Amino acid sequence: MENKANSNTADRELLITKELDAPIDLVWEAWSNPQHICNWWGPNGFTCTISKMDLRPGGEWNLVLHGPDGTDYKNHSIFEDIIPQQKIVYRHESSPKFLATISFEDRGEQTFISWRMLFDTHEDFIQTVKTFKADEGLKQNIVKLQDYLLGMK
Repeated sequence: MENKANSNTADRELLITKELDAPIDLVWEAWSNPQHICNWWGPNGFTCTISKMDLRPGGEWNLVLHGPDGTDYKNHSIFEDIIPQQKIVYRHESSPKFLATISFEDRGEQTFISWRMLFDTHEDFIQTVKTFKADEGLKQNIVKLQDYLLGMK
């Protein structure tokens, strides 16, 4: 029997990496402080509201993405692992379900970020990309984060 934990996950994951033009303490602040997140989170044209963000293992993160057409998308996640200025891992519990791992690498005045979304199944991955265009949304998020960081400097 194949051990899923050791199987290839490429067919059910989104991954984006980027060297951000900001030091790690600023990047961490933008990611870990709910007052900053809604300034850059979500695809273009979306806004967000955070009702809870308890940044610790087992802590809840509840946010609503407000679409440009007025549709609200409720998101409920549970943080699994937090290593300040190194890693944030959370399980997105509302549909679609996925595990997000964001890794941060200090490069002096820059920060290398790796943002991975691992879906429970290949079918969930395909449906999320087709329905929500999650691949494009992730790219937009990283661009919006970079722009926001430049304004924080």
